[in-house]
Amino acid sequence: MKRISKPFTFDRVVRIVIGLTVLILLFLLLNRLSGVLLPFLVAWLLAYLLQPIVKLFQHKLRFKSRVLSIIATLILFFGSIIGLISILAPIVSLEVQKLSQLIGAFSKTIDVNTFIPAAWQDEIKYYLTHLDFQTLLKDQNIMEGFKKLAPGLWSFINGSLDFVMGFSVIVIVFLYLVFILLDYEKITSGFYGIIPPKYKTLITEILSDLESGMNRYFRGQALIALIVAILFVIGFSIIQLPLAIILGLLIGALTLVPYLKALALIPCGVMGLLQAAETGRNFGSILLGIAIVFTVIQVIEDMVLTPKIMGKVTGLNPAVILLSLSVWGSLMGMVGMIIALPMTTLMISYYKRFVLNDEDEIQTNNPEDLKPEETTM
Repeated sequence: MKRISKPFTFDRVVRIVIGLTVLILLFLLLNRLSGVLLPFLVAWLLAYLLQPIVKLFQHKLRFKSRVLSIIATLILFFGSIIGLISILAPIVSLEVQKLSQLIGAFSKTIDVNTFIPAAWQDEIKYYLTHLDFQTLLKDQNIMEGFKKLAPGLWSFINGSLDFVMGFSVIVIVFLYLVFILLDYEKITSGFYGIIPPKYKTLITEILSDLESGMNRYFRGQALIALIVAILFVIGFSIIQLPLAIILGLLIGALTLVPYLKALALIPCGVMGLLQAAETGRNFGSILLGIAIVFTVIQVIEDMVLTPKIMGKVTGLNPAVILLSLSVWGSLMGMVGMIIALPMTTLMISYYKRFVLNDEDEIQTNNPEDLKPEETTM
């Protein structure tokens, strides 16, 4: 990519300010419409991931029409999800049953006297033995009780509506996905067609860099997350922690966002408490076992997996990583946290390349170097 070496004249500065203003206004507009645009963006991401499979069916396997290729791709996609669920469901069901047994055993071992002070127990007994049901059943008291219950009923109705709306969003995402896959090439070529010729080369190269960088980052991070999930399942199974598979898969999913898997310490601690109630083991020793599993796997991830798989994809300082996650997360929520590192890396790279005119950055971050390895299907 060529360096920008034009002098910063007054006219150019004005155009840059206007351009930045337009970008800020566009960002605010997108932020305002995020709720409406999110289903479309999710569908576009799924279409981007499924497009190679559609091309495989259409060109390599020579399906007669694109519609048949899309149908075969969707059947393969949803069939894989259903197959994975059918494999994991019996195992998860057994673990959930075991968890319910643990909760039942734990509830039997609870001594109410250790949790509720004696003075509170006396007050509760006095209140229950001196209830005046005739006063409670008066019309005025019934209406007051109904007013108190009304917010709860309204919350229940809102929850039901949220469920219906959530299901409708899934349907909308599916429809978006089908329509995008039908005309994927036309949509992408049409997008590049609306770019002014003067900026087409620059914007095309930036988008190519972005696509290559995102591909490389997410492939590596997904592989790390899969390996981490397997390691946690094995580790939790060794220390006999309840719901080992579910917790391992949860931590694997959280690993997609760096440093987010620390949130899993809370459910792991709860499972450790239930295990202590069932086996009679010391709760501290169980927590120590959980801490050892987390520490060992974190060391493996930091010392082996990340250097070998990710290499120098980001090259960011840990403090910059945390700052990047915080900023992008506050701007775009969970989606922002997912794209934070590749976007920050590319922004720093372009700043060094165009503003600082760093020759090393131009060479080391050549678009060809960012391209992911070719995969064969």
